[in-house]
Amino acid sequence: MTSAIKKIFIFMSLSIVVTVAYQWGNTDGQAGRGLQVIDAAVAADNPSQISPVKARARDFYAPNSEDLAPDEMRLIACGTGMPTARPKQAASCWLLELGNGDKFLFDIGTGSAERIAAMQIPYNFLDKVFLSHLHTDHFGDLDALFIGGALSGRQKPLRVWGPTGATPERGTKYALEHLFKALTWDRDGRAGLTDPRGYQMFDITEFDYKGVNQVIYQENGVTIRSIPAIHSLDGPVSFIVEWNGLKFVFGGDTYPNKWFAKYATGADLAIHECFITVPDMIDKFQFTPQSALAVGTQIHTAPEAFGKMMSIIKPRMAVAYHFFNDFDTSSSINDRIRSTYDGPLSLSIDYMVWNITKDDIRVRMMIVDDAVWPPPASGKPQLPDTSIRIPYSDMIANGRYDMSDVIQPTYDAINKEYGLNEQQE
Repeated sequence: MTSAIKKIFIFMSLSIVVTVAYQWGNTDGQAGRGLQVIDAAVAADNPSQISPVKARARDFYAPNSEDLAPDEMRLIACGTGMPTARPKQAASCWLLELGNGDKFLFDIGTGSAERIAAMQIPYNFLDKVFLSHLHTDHFGDLDALFIGGALSGRQKPLRVWGPTGATPERGTKYALEHLFKALTWDRDGRAGLTDPRGYQMFDITEFDYKGVNQVIYQENGVTIRSIPAIHSLDGPVSFIVEWNGLKFVFGGDTYPNKWFAKYATGADLAIHECFITVPDMIDKFQFTPQSALAVGTQIHTAPEAFGKMMSIIKPRMAVAYHFFNDFDTSSSINDRIRSTYDGPLSLSIDYMVWNITKDDIRVRMMIVDDAVWPPPASGKPQLPDTSIRIPYSDMIANGRYDMSDVIQPTYDAINKEYGLNEQQE
């Protein structure tokens, strides 16, 4: 490699680094932050120190590392993708945290339970789920949250709000009652072994999907309303959250509709689906042109239509989701949105974080611990009732191999440490 070529290569490499740093730095609204020198206040303590040991402002969000102000919202994307969940993007799921301590999950699509676990929030506080509709990419991990949350410290029933359907069997109540039945073996297999309180039947609030701006939740200064959505069948809805002078809107899957245009107007942050482009559906999903047109522009919201809707409601921040956000798809989605909308915009990806106050909207990415364990329970565990343990049949019980000699030392050690007298079965 010649000297001249080496110089060009180094220059191009540095350009790429600077570009990436600028695009993915801490952003307030649409303004990115480029490469900066160490803060003057930090450097003043020791001007010669190149690597300071004092904390400074972060360009990322780490769970449980920051206070949430009493007048602040924090939204975390736990699923931004499409019906086929993938490692990069789970299906629809959004965690809204309020400065009063309330936490709400909007949708809990396939693959999102592990993202929720990464937040390290005690499961007793993750007991309120709002479902926009009953496609699995919007409620497919409800069973994982239900069972996993109970196993990891939720000591009360899981509360779920969801719409009716055009017929009873298409409504939330029917779906959840049958999901509970489908988990019979799972629940029975834990009876008498763990704290039983989190395994109780879902606490279901089913509301009329046709209700327009109807109040479906009002507690602790928080009001949540629903409006109809247009997607696949009668039944889907969108949600509007009002708290402390802030307005958050979550649009489930929908064709652009008049209710969203009217009631989402002036939102501080508005989430609305923005489906993958029709050409990419044909190329990457192998849809026929006919199916791609029908699904991508009529059942879902096309990027151009997303932009037009945002131009109508004029939120402080528009958030697009429900597409695979890749290097070779995001630019075409952005271009199509920008053909009809020029306001503040986030093309969402899993673990993106928005902090919302009346004065600012800060956008960052979250740092994730892949080896996360459940957080400590917020309440004292209840001892299981061993009398309700369902026994093995004689045939299965007689198949046990005698391991008492190697297991007994563990019993002895635990009994001694905790003052117990537990015996092997």
